[in-house]
Amino acid sequence: MFLNDDFLLTTPMAKKLFHNHAKNMPIVDYHCHLSPQEILDDGNFATITEAWLGGDHYKWRLMRTNGVPERLITGDGADFDKFYAWAGTLEKALGNPLYVWAHLELKRFFGIDTVISRETAREIYDAANLLLATPEFSRRKLITHMNVKVVVTTDDPADDLHVHELLKTESAFKVLPAFRPDKTLNIDQAGYAAYIATLGTAAGVTITAFADIVEALTKRVDFFHTMGGRLSDHALDIVVYEEATPAELDTIVTTALAGGTLTATEIAQYRTALLKALMRIYSAKDWTMQYHIHALRNINDPGFARMGADTGYDAINDRNIAEPLAKLFNAMESEDAVPRTIIFSLNPNDYLPLITLMASYQKDVVQKLQLGNAWWHNDTRNGMRLQLSTFAEESLLSNFVGMLTDSRSFLSYPRHEYFRRILCELIGEWVELGEVPDDEAILGRMVEDISFNNANTYFGF
Repeated sequence: MFLNDDFLLTTPMAKKLFHNHAKNMPIVDYHCHLSPQEILDDGNFATITEAWLGGDHYKWRLMRTNGVPERLITGDGADFDKFYAWAGTLEKALGNPLYVWAHLELKRFFGIDTVISRETAREIYDAANLLLATPEFSRRKLITHMNVKVVVTTDDPADDLHVHELLKTESAFKVLPAFRPDKTLNIDQAGYAAYIATLGTAAGVTITAFADIVEALTKRVDFFHTMGGRLSDHALDIVVYEEATPAELDTIVTTALAGGTLTATEIAQYRTALLKALMRIYSAKDWTMQYHIHALRNINDPGFARMGADTGYDAINDRNIAEPLAKLFNAMESEDAVPRTIIFSLNPNDYLPLITLMASYQKDVVQKLQLGNAWWHNDTRNGMRLQLSTFAEESLLSNFVGMLTDSRSFLSYPRHEYFRRILCELIGEWVELGEVPDDEAILGRMVEDISFNNANTYFGF
């Protein structure tokens, strides 16, 4: 039966592990793109269309694949017409995780078991909208409904975090900032000089040289720390490593601030030096650093020109990362300045190189370096199983900090259930094969730790 209590739980042990251990564990969402302002305002969504299709490029890509015109995706089409188009797309999405996620969200938030189709679209649309208009379906209530204890948003270093200050009064769950210094690292992108001026103003530092940038970032990390921040996040995409002297770095910064052109080597030198400086800062603060690697972003120029970033025009990259990452971590290990680190790659071919590389720098802290969960295009049953299996075979899966949403949607939290079912499915299979003990106490602790306990401890929340 579709999405019954035991879906994906194919063995007796899988059922025990999920229902007795995973199901009711709280959620730590340690990386997401929810708007802190929306959490603070705590408004209701006008329609299920707004809640589902607003900002969700996972769905937009699928609808474009089904030939839906853009006006019914991100354009000015009527809300029900957009929902109807999404329902028609889901009819063809069997086997895609979005099919499961959409139905799980209907079931867990709204109590709606109806299969989504064009025939049922109006019924579902009206029923969901009636509930969304009630106080129990405000944005904060959607979060608390899923037993979320911590939400970590993605915030620019120059942000004053005023909204986070106001959110400290929220008692049901914590909302904490994560430090995302991409604009500081992207010296080759338009607007760099203007952004550095903004960063300097926020930090109270006049920036004319490389050391000034490091000082400004140090001050902003200190500020984020006072606001409960304990994580950074980097959309690193590609990994480069090029050494530079202090004089060379100052010349590079001077050129960029004046609007000059940099060579590929100079860009790599700057990014390498700044990553090393940030790793020192994070290590000193006992923070966790996250790298998101191998997204090939904005590859459709006309689409990007029309829509901007994060609108569904991204793919998986396949460049080499092991050697430059090893050089970076080796340099920082020589200074004893490797922070807690989670590395996510959009390319699953990177899992073995990454996890074996990280094993070379483990020390002092339980699973100090971790292979991040199956991310974005790998957020599938097979993708999750591959990441979990690789982690188990090459490291200590029991120490894994588990799932995150990486989402802009307030309705995305059932993805944690999806992940936990897959985790229990995999462990149950190991029991059936005789690879692990048929011992619910041992395996139950493992599942509870991966579901919640490890993240809560690892990040110091």
